[in-house]
Amino acid sequence: MNQQLSNFMSSNVQTVKDSQSVQEAAALMSEYNIGSLPVVNESGQMVGIITDRDITLRTTAQGENAQTPVSQVMTAQQIVHATPNMDAHQAAQLMAQQQIRRLPVVENGQIVGMVALGDLAVDNQLDNEAEEALSSISTPSAPQK
Repeated sequence: MNQQLSNFMSSNVQTVKDSQSVQEAAALMSEYNIGSLPVVNESGQMVGIITDRDITLRTTAQGENAQTPVSQVMTAQQIVHATPNMDAHQAAQLMAQQQIRRLPVVENGQIVGMVALGDLAVDNQLDNEAEEALSSISTPSAPQK
């Protein structure tokens, strides 16, 4: 079986523009029942990611307005991502190392997919990697500011 991420990722990925408000981002997350959105600029290049946790800690907890632009609360530096041809085992290890549950899949700067830990866990050959990743992800870390 081919173990490339392209075989595991969801390719119908919802995104949000960096100029949209956190309220719009939260509404998209609610509508699609997802916890993160890749952030793109006007030309469709991925420039960040915003999570429901980002909205809670960087907007609500800081007393920011719901109309705050996504660009002010997204994670923009050191965005962890994969490529469609990356090996799924490597992706699981990357997710464990970075303590993330969702991994954007990017090709030529454009978001082409998203893979979640659960996507990898359903494959029997990746069961152990997914379990190890979840264990690493669940290890407490210091909060980011």
